[in-house]
Amino acid sequence: MQKAVTAGIRACTSAPTLALALALALSACGKEQPAAPPAPTVGVVTLTKESAELTNELPGRIAALETADVRPQITGVIRRRLFTEGSNVQAGQLLYEIEDSPYRAALAQAKGSLAVANATINSTALQAKRYKDLIAINAVSRQQYDDAAAAAQQARANVAAQQGAVQAAQVNQNFTRIRAPISGRIGRSLFTPGALVSAAQADALAVISRTDTVYVDVTQSAAQIVDLKQAMASGGVSEAEGARIQLILPNGSIYPIEGRLQFADVTVDPSSGSVILRATFPNPNGLLLPGMYVRARLVEGLRQNVVLVPQQGVTRDPRGRATAMVVGKDNKVEVRQIEVDRMVGDKWIVTKGLNIGDRLIVEGLVNLRPGTVVKPGMPQQVTVAAGTPANGGAQ
Repeated sequence: MQKAVTAGIRACTSAPTLALALALALSACGKEQPAAPPAPTVGVVTLTKESAELTNELPGRIAALETADVRPQITGVIRRRLFTEGSNVQAGQLLYEIEDSPYRAALAQAKGSLAVANATINSTALQAKRYKDLIAINAVSRQQYDDAAAAAQQARANVAAQQGAVQAAQVNQNFTRIRAPISGRIGRSLFTPGALVSAAQADALAVISRTDTVYVDVTQSAAQIVDLKQAMASGGVSEAEGARIQLILPNGSIYPIEGRLQFADVTVDPSSGSVILRATFPNPNGLLLPGMYVRARLVEGLRQNVVLVPQQGVTRDPRGRATAMVVGKDNKVEVRQIEVDRMVGDKWIVTKGLNIGDRLIVEGLVNLRPGTVVKPGMPQQVTVAAGTPANGGAQ
């Protein structure tokens, strides 16, 4: 009797549970399955043939167009300094005065010696003339005439020597006025009035630099030059019109005036394997200072019919290889392994792996997988070259 009651209780308890489960199952069968997510939208660029201006950034230093040391030519004490440090000076401008009293005295002494020599030449010349007339009648000996003629010749030579001494003394006195050898900006003076200077000293009094136009000396590896010349010889690269150079200043800004390449050195430095290139830049505002470290962006040549790919469309796989995603058949994503040459602006030159007409994905790359169906569209952040369709005729 007790077992029958227990079985009845269990049956009464399980009946509502079965009914609830059946009701839930019928409710689920009446609802629709959730729809598939829409295809993700990606920004694509259709690749076309383009021309690439090949540039190269090279380290360099600024050098003045002309540089001259201001040096004394004589020994003496500086009496006055006649310029302002850091100012512009003109060629021939008086810069220093050296105490000239010893040199004025030396010049006066040389002039006196010249006067004595001139007086001597007159008497010896007259005596030689008289002896010449007397020897004809044997009034004097031949030896006396020869001595008189030699004395007259010696007197003339002495006059020439004294004239040279006067000129030398005059030159030394002129050297007491030190003038600017070139026009330009003069630096600080290393000597002050009252300092003793000499022609043999190691230090210059000051340095003048002409900086209205400056040189920029940059170094380029010999291997890069050989590669460029071989590319030009094969026709893959054409020579750029005019050797244009831009300067990148130490603060990262671009110098507003372009320069011109003057020449390349004719030898390779054996210690570094590099060649010196020299360019000139106008410097009207004096922004470029001698000795300043800069980077020069040199236009090397023009490469025709290349594939230029925005850098946003190039990624690296775990092995470091360059890859790109393109929209293939039926708008499905394909992954390509590519080879890149160099950057041109914000784009890569691709030499292998991508072809003209490929639709490169440049936006919406996150979480994309090969085979994913996507919806190509116009990129929002990437600049598209003029005349290039953004969606590539996406369907």
